[in-house]
Amino acid sequence: MDLRILGIDPGYAIVGFGVVEYSGVTFRTVEYGAILTEAHTPFDKRLCLIDEDMQEILNRFRPDCMAIERLYFTTNQKTAIDVAQARGILVLAAAKRGLPVYEYTPLQVKQSVVGYGKAEKHQIMDMTRRILNLEQIPKPDDAADALALAICHGHASRGQVQNERFRRAVQ
Repeated sequence: MDLRILGIDPGYAIVGFGVVEYSGVTFRTVEYGAILTEAHTPFDKRLCLIDEDMQEILNRFRPDCMAIERLYFTTNQKTAIDVAQARGILVLAAAKRGLPVYEYTPLQVKQSVVGYGKAEKHQIMDMTRRILNLEQIPKPDDAADALALAICHGHASRGQVQNERFRRAVQ
């Protein structure tokens, strides 16, 4: 059973997304990119644009689940609130479709992708490239982060996938 995972790096100027298929221990990249909104656009319109693009991504790729970064901010509360609002739009889009949403902290992603919780950004990006057998590190960085989230969920769900395979085999 392949698991199609949509990874999301939330934001309101750039929302990174990455779609991977995971089977056992193997990942395959389906697509990655970013939802972009322009700075001069009123914030409520930006949220609408994010929702429209997210709906298109969900319709096009039909993921089995979504992995999204759990927000953690220590500074700039205005940015934190705006990102949280955009993140809410993304989670709502998945919830309306009955799509399971899994949240991961940056520490969990680092440990899952690199094996070290204090890994630096370039290490995560390079390991993401290697795990997905890509020639180059995905751009923009937000897309690479989204792919890392999808990989993290694949590793976290390994037991679930194996249990589902066993259940189907004995039926």
